[in-house]
Amino acid sequence: MTDYNYSNPLVPTYAVSAWLRAVPHPIAITGGTGFVGSHLVETLCAAGVKPRVLVRDPEKPRWIGKAPVDWVRGSLHDADSLTRLVEGAGTVIHLAGVVRAGRASDFDRGNHEGTGNLVAAAAGAAPSARFVHVSSLAAAGPSPEPEGVAPDCDPAPISWYGKSKLAAEREVRALADRTWWTIVRPPAIYGPRDSDIFEFFKMANRGMVALPSGERWLTVAWVGDVVRSVFSAAVADARETYHLGEPEPMSLDDLISELCRAGGVKAGVLRVPPILVSGLGAVGSVLQKLGWRRLALTGDKSRELLARHWTARTRGSLAQLGVDDVTRFSDGAVATWAWYRDQGWLK
Repeated sequence: MTDYNYSNPLVPTYAVSAWLRAVPHPIAITGGTGFVGSHLVETLCAAGVKPRVLVRDPEKPRWIGKAPVDWVRGSLHDADSLTRLVEGAGTVIHLAGVVRAGRASDFDRGNHEGTGNLVAAAAGAAPSARFVHVSSLAAAGPSPEPEGVAPDCDPAPISWYGKSKLAAEREVRALADRTWWTIVRPPAIYGPRDSDIFEFFKMANRGMVALPSGERWLTVAWVGDVVRSVFSAAVADARETYHLGEPEPMSLDDLISELCRAGGVKAGVLRVPPILVSGLGAVGSVLQKLGWRRLALTGDKSRELLARHWTARTRGSLAQLGVDDVTRFSDGAVATWAWYRDQGWLK
């Protein structure tokens, strides 16, 4: 069975050893129990590093419950716990955030205010720490062309989520010359433990993939490459923004074709009119406000889904980070299918 843990991390230590030797310790992490964060924490633990990890309940950490870490009970809105997390840290890696919410204020509280709280704690309790902020391509917004937006673009987010992530970036940049920081913007991330791009795998497995009508392009990133990039960003040039993901954008149709080929399945494509996507998203938002969770489509997500070019220019960033041997989607999708099937997510 294909599984990952701190004894068998998805990203082996040899793949990041040069960066890990240069990363200042101790290492404090938010979002360490999530999709990307859990893989990052397991790689650290496999290398003999014991990171501090912020968690709401140390008794119920997802994915990394048995990993040898120092748990710090708290949240991004608990100043005392944030101080305990970062006090004396050499590196702070901020992965936590809100990706689904029913209101703009919920995104703002989780992403903007939460980041501001962590920045304030780091400035006070770890002023010499390196601060790595994991943002999102949503903060830059979609590109007007398939080639993608550059890291130094004028950001134009179109969703509540994207606007909150851009506001969070501004909190980090407000550190100015007071401390060392970098920002990385991953695009759509896929791989073992992901539950977002998983929706496409699930539809393909059922034999029919629903897509908004019209041509659409996107940049994708294998979770292992994101983990490597975060470690590299911790020792890269300070006060820079880096775009992550495969250098060549994919059309959404090609991505679905590659996905089906990797999984050995055949699936048709159902073209959904944009007005219907928007309507379903509006219904999803109402249900979310009523307490429904893990909805794949909300009003905010429908705005993102209908954008034509979620693409980023990544070659320069990857070269600067030394992560130019990225995993192609055709290869990463094979490993992702295997994990979903082995874990019983797909039959």
